[in-house]
Amino acid sequence: MPNADDADLVLRGGRIFTADAAGTWARALAVRNGRLAAVGTDAAAMALAGPSTRVIDLRGRTVTPGFGDSHVHPPMGGLARIRCELHDARGQDEYLGIIGAYAAAHPDFAWILGGGWSLTDFPGGLPRREDLDRVVADRPVFLPNRDGHDAWVNARALELAGITRDTPDPAHGRIARDPDGTPLGTLHEGAMGLVERLIPPPTPEDLRRALLESQRYLHSLGITNWQDAWVTPDVQAAYLALVGSGELTARVVGALWWERERGIEQVDELVDRRERGRLGRFNATSVKLMVDGIVENQTASMLEPYFDIDGHATANRGLDFIEPELLEQVVIKLDALGFQPHFHALGDRAVRQALDAVEAAREANGWTDTRPHLAHLQVVHPDDLPRFRRLGALANAQPYWAVEEDQMTELTLPILGPVVSARQYPFRSLLANGATLVMGSDWSVSTPDPLVEMEVAVNRVSDESRGVTPPFLPEERITLASALRAFTAGSAHAQHLDEAGWLGEGRLADFAVLDRDLFDRGEGEIGEARVLATFVEGEAVHEAPGLE
Repeated sequence: MPNADDADLVLRGGRIFTADAAGTWARALAVRNGRLAAVGTDAAAMALAGPSTRVIDLRGRTVTPGFGDSHVHPPMGGLARIRCELHDARGQDEYLGIIGAYAAAHPDFAWILGGGWSLTDFPGGLPRREDLDRVVADRPVFLPNRDGHDAWVNARALELAGITRDTPDPAHGRIARDPDGTPLGTLHEGAMGLVERLIPPPTPEDLRRALLESQRYLHSLGITNWQDAWVTPDVQAAYLALVGSGELTARVVGALWWERERGIEQVDELVDRRERGRLGRFNATSVKLMVDGIVENQTASMLEPYFDIDGHATANRGLDFIEPELLEQVVIKLDALGFQPHFHALGDRAVRQALDAVEAAREANGWTDTRPHLAHLQVVHPDDLPRFRRLGALANAQPYWAVEEDQMTELTLPILGPVVSARQYPFRSLLANGATLVMGSDWSVSTPDPLVEMEVAVNRVSDESRGVTPPFLPEERITLASALRAFTAGSAHAQHLDEAGWLGEGRLADFAVLDRDLFDRGEGEIGEARVLATFVEGEAVHEAPGLE
């Protein structure tokens, strides 16, 4: 008969990367009642097996703690997957073919929505309205690009929004224009809102479908927890509905969206949303602060001015979406209330301003456990590298971008110049200066596959450019063990998941089973590995053929 002390599950004969601080490895683990009852030898784990225990022979394959994505957009990613999906396409002709076919298949849709196009597929990163008009002229089209900082619109969308050559740029965005001032069909940053405000919001059922599709996909990649970096009230309601129905199997921290057009008065609303947003595996305990934009459209906030196409310095240093003085006031108040500040800080001036705000909060409130983190960190000034450790600010990196590819060579390097370009994605330097490194994807901007992202962190070459391009700033490469810890223990720390992130007795049984020994390069590249199973509290939330 089954014994109450018997394990529910045993994995044996593998290479178990525990991600603990001592760098411990194990061969087996046992799970009982959602927690790890043993992590060590085959004998220790099998000693807990009973007649009803499921036993899996790993045959030398790697087990890791469940991966965490510390900056991801599941509602956007899920909606894109169920709408006009362009992420897997390349080139204007392929995009237009997909858009035209989607519009023809949905003649009753008032708007054509979706997105995922790449800046590098258009001259200067600027798609035009006339091209969209050729495939959809009767209805408005609104298609954000992969990073969500630009949108491609057709003439009908511009007309409905009243955008003409006389329309001024909004405070936090730009309308791309022809030389005579005519809008050409690309909207940058806050200018997207001129059209976006007209789009009917997704219904609760749309968001439910999107989140469930995202959860299924992320679990298939070994991801057991994430921080949703843009949680609006309707998205929060969708998460809570999934908790109520028992369908949310991931652990999710919601970063409540800070409306940068408003001021500090919105803090009271965020407190109220947090009180209503802590249920089951969902916790609305973070606040997303968008400090700047992106380099490619010159809205990232920089210490040095951008260069023009001829290599001359301009007067443009990007945009500060939140004024530095207000940012400090906001972070001091959020920190005092126990919120976790989650900064979008991409340019070096934005990074400095975010660190300044954290420092102001430390001086005002003392040392708290809010674990502020700065996401993206494309350019970090050397003087700011030691400040992460000193201030307890987490370095939240998106490693897939640290490669030499078309967007980098055509749109980024020329406008940053050689000195600033050499400061991009300084993963090794951050670690060397004692920073706690956490990682995420920013999906749907880029792939959410942690293994593919780790390959870039280790090699500084993407899966798409192996053998084609040289490593990008190879001195900033990190080890596979460091990359794994960033995606496991590091990301769990960022989510305040203090019982997850590394594997040890008594801890939560959240882990992933890979199809190979990840550390054996003879088995293939890191990004070629696949996840065979993902477990949350010992329950399989993803299982592929070949596990047993």
